[in-house]
Amino acid sequence: MAAKRKTPVKSRNPDLIRGVSKYSRSKMYHKRGLWAIKAKHGGFFPRHDPQPKAPAAAEKPPKFYPADDVKKPLLNKRKPKPTKLRAIITPGTVLILLAGRFMGKRVVFLKQLPSGLLLVTGPFKINGVPLRRVNQSYVIATSTKVDISGVNVEKFDDKYFAKEVEKKNKKGEGEFFEAEKEDKKLLPEGKKEDQKAVDVSLIKSIEGIPDLKAYLAARFSLKSGMKPHELAF
Repeated sequence: MAAKRKTPVKSRNPDLIRGVSKYSRSKMYHKRGLWAIKAKHGGFFPRHDPQPKAPAAAEKPPKFYPADDVKKPLLNKRKPKPTKLRAIITPGTVLILLAGRFMGKRVVFLKQLPSGLLLVTGPFKINGVPLRRVNQSYVIATSTKVDISGVNVEKFDDKYFAKEVEKKNKKGEGEFFEAEKEDKKLLPEGKKEDQKAVDVSLIKSIEGIPDLKAYLAARFSLKSGMKPHELAF
């Protein structure tokens, strides 16, 4: 602790009362000799060049070690590999869906997308299954195949199926109940036309094979006594 001064420092301009100084601003200008400093440097106060900043000191190590429960992100050095398609699944193979909204429906495999998902369709006009993506883990590949050489699927990729994100605005009570009454969003006309174009080309190939149209329209199901592991698809 620093030692106290024996004699207190006296101000050159003491206060007569609180907020009122003894000397004016111009009087103190002469009293302090600022006029002489200005005259000596050509009417300006001297300015000193800023001193270079000292280099930043190295960071000190923390005083305590981090607790065991502090999670640290791990570096992911794995490179993503493209999903390997099962050998039995080829373009035109008829698949049976095992999960989802269209479980049990038969669909036609069109191509594998960059994400590894399968692009399939019913066609929609036959069994109501539109163009959609499915995981190959949730399908059974059959021995039935359809010629899809006339179907153009170049424009379909993962971005085609991406959903549009809309900003949610706060609604009042009246607007909230009105929104409930509104119908669900309709499918864009462009996607309807794409579905029709795929169906027209695909149905021509399906109609060339006897009973295939009825086969695709029928839903797959298991009856009592049937053993799935002994079935041949």
